[in-house]
Amino acid sequence: MSYVITEPCIGTKDVSCVDVCPVDCIHPRKDEPAFETSDKLYIHPDECIDCGACVPACPVEAIFAQDEVPDKWQDYIDINANYYRI
Repeated sequence: MSYVITEPCIGTKDVSCVDVCPVDCIHPRKDEPAFETSDKLYIHPDECIDCGACVPACPVEAIFAQDEVPDKWQDYIDINANYYRI
């Protein structure tokens, strides 16, 4: 299981979660070219260590444990995983 960033992040891309992640699994960071064109941030499902540090850091409450993603945002589980398959 990993954490998933959902709809409230769209247009916000606050990097507070990136700053607290101990394994650097949230992308794109501000120093990455994709940051400007991406509509939200993504958590790498294979690199996430399930520490949960990103959850309280998110100012828009967009981050959930995969098994706790609200029904209305379930599609973000695949959206997040697909970001890393490209």
